[in-house]
Amino acid sequence: MNKQIECISNPFIDKNKHTNQKNDQAYKFHKSLPGYKSTPLVNLKNYSSQIGIKNCLIKDESKRLGLNAFKVLGASYAMAHEIKEILGLEETELSYDSIREKSAAIKDLTFVTATDGNHGRAVAWCAEKFGCKAVVFMPKGTSEFRLRAIQQHHAHVEITDVNYDDTVKYAESESKKNQWILLQDSSWPGYENVAKHIMSGYTTMVHEFIEQTSEWPTHVIAQAGVGSFAASIFSCFLNNNIKQPKLILLEPSGAACFYNSLNVGDGNPHLTKHLDTIMAGLSCGMPSLLAWNIICSSADFFTICNDSIAIKGMQILAKPYDNDMPIVSGESGAVPLGLLNEICTNQDYINLREELCLDSDSTVLFFSTEGDTDPDLYQRVVS
Repeated sequence: MNKQIECISNPFIDKNKHTNQKNDQAYKFHKSLPGYKSTPLVNLKNYSSQIGIKNCLIKDESKRLGLNAFKVLGASYAMAHEIKEILGLEETELSYDSIREKSAAIKDLTFVTATDGNHGRAVAWCAEKFGCKAVVFMPKGTSEFRLRAIQQHHAHVEITDVNYDDTVKYAESESKKNQWILLQDSSWPGYENVAKHIMSGYTTMVHEFIEQTSEWPTHVIAQAGVGSFAASIFSCFLNNNIKQPKLILLEPSGAACFYNSLNVGDGNPHLTKHLDTIMAGLSCGMPSLLAWNIICSSADFFTICNDSIAIKGMQILAKPYDNDMPIVSGESGAVPLGLLNEICTNQDYINLREELCLDSDSTVLFFSTEGDTDPDLYQRVVS
C-alpha cells in the first residue's frame, strides 16, 4: 500500500538548544498597523469529539488584514526594520505612524522578493502602505489569480520560467544589480537578518492565541515550506513554564525538503530538486538555514503526506461536523487538519496515533495559514 502519511521521530532533538522567542516587540508593532485585529481562534468542539480528542484549536489566518493569509505579519515587521535602519529610528519608535511621517525619505526605496503568492502579496501591501515600491518574482505555474492579487497593490510582478528556489536566486541577483532590498522569508549563509525579523513577526499569532484562550495545547502541528513559519511557532513553545506540547512538522510528500534532509542523517539541510504538490505555499526545495537549526532541535516528529490529505482537510473545514464554525482554508492551510483526521480515523494509523499520544485528553493547535488564495482550485475541491 502506498502510504498517504509517513512519520519519523527526530533523532537530533535538543529542546534546550534554543530559547523561547515569544518577545512582544513585533506584536506591539502589528497593533499599530491600520486595520489590525486578532484573527479568530476556532475550536472544532463537535469534530474533536467525533475523532476522539478533547479540542481542535485553529487560528484562522484568512482574516488577516484583508490579505487572506498570515504572511503580512513577517513581511511588515521585516520591512519596517529595514526602513528603521535607513531612517535612524529606535526600536521603541517603530510603528506604522513613525514610518509614514517620513515617507518622503523612502518613496524611491524598492523591495524585491520571490514568492508563490502569499508572501509577495504581503510585501506589495506593505510597500504600498509604507510609501515605497515593490518588485515581485513568481515561479512557473503560478496562478493568474495570485499574480493579479499582488498587482492590485501597485507592485511590478513577473512570473519566471523556473521553480521557486531558482526564482529566489533570480530575485537575489536582481536585488544586487538594481540596489533593491531583498525581503525573502528564507535564510542562507550571509542572509539572515531579514529572515530573523520575518520569523519574529510570525510570533504575533502565538501572542494572540495565548490571549484568546486558557487552553494549552498538548500538540502543535505546523506546516513547512522553507520552514520560517514552523520554526517561529515552535520557538514560542520552547522552555515555557507550562508543559511543552509535542511539536509536529508537516510537509507535502512532493516537497519534503525537511523530511528528506533529516533522512540524509548528517544533521544538515539539503536541496530537494523535484517538487510536485498542489500545496503551492509549501512547494519549496531548500530549508531556510535559520529555520532548519530551530526545527531540527525542537520538532518531536517530522511528517509528510500526499495531496489528498490537504484536500480532505479543506473539505472538512468548509463543511465541518454538526454546528462547528466553517473555515475557508486553502490547500496549504488545511493540511494539518487533514493529517489529524487521517491519523485519528484511519485504523491503518492506530500505531502512529498511539506514538503521537493523540487521545481524549489531547488539545491540538494548528494555524490555517491561508484562505482561498486560489479560488478556482478551492471551489473544485469543496464543491
